[in-house]
Amino acid sequence: MNKNPNIILLGAPGAGKGTTAEFLVGKFDLVHISTGDIFRQEIAQKTELGIKISNIVKSGKLVSDDIVSEVVINKIKDISKGILFDGFPRTVTQAESLDKFFKANSKKISVVLFINLTEEEILTRLSLRRTCKNCKMVYNLASKPPRQMNVCNKCGGALILRSDDKPETIKKRLAIFNKQTAPLVDYYKANHKFFEIDGIGLPVEVSERVFKILGSL
Repeated sequence: MNKNPNIILLGAPGAGKGTTAEFLVGKFDLVHISTGDIFRQEIAQKTELGIKISNIVKSGKLVSDDIVSEVVINKIKDISKGILFDGFPRTVTQAESLDKFFKANSKKISVVLFINLTEEEILTRLSLRRTCKNCKMVYNLASKPPRQMNVCNKCGGALILRSDDKPETIKKRLAIFNKQTAPLVDYYKANHKFFEIDGIGLPVEVSERVFKILGSL
């Protein structure tokens, strides 16, 4: 892997992108760009954008391509280190915007990694996910449980099941993801180095599969 790689990490909600991203950021000293983190910060600060995003997320829909691309590109325009894109792009339109930005700045995407997981496994995994109401730290009751049930290790806040982690909302999100991401996968297969990773197993097992692929490049 070249110095300062730009890596795109794709996967459905609950596929394990966030945990895998932590391993990659630590190993390659990358800047972590997560639309989820950016949007949650905007929502927590109750900005105009945050309120708009909150309403969209609660309805189980995705934020528009224009908003997502503008927010992400604004975040990365002055970054000189390698970047890990976690869950972005989600559509071909977003991918084209990112490619256009990179081309204009004489940069490129090093590799695209797609973590694949069945809908059944995703529903099971997200039903076990809990988020701290205060600091937003995320736990999994099976693979990453808190030391005390429903209490955050970091700040002592209450752990909750977010509305967008409930089964009915997850199914809506997955339907949207599947509709929009199938063309995106085809786009990246045709235009960039693309690898599919089995998302079944513990986070460390999935990360080992990722490192094996990156080590071969």
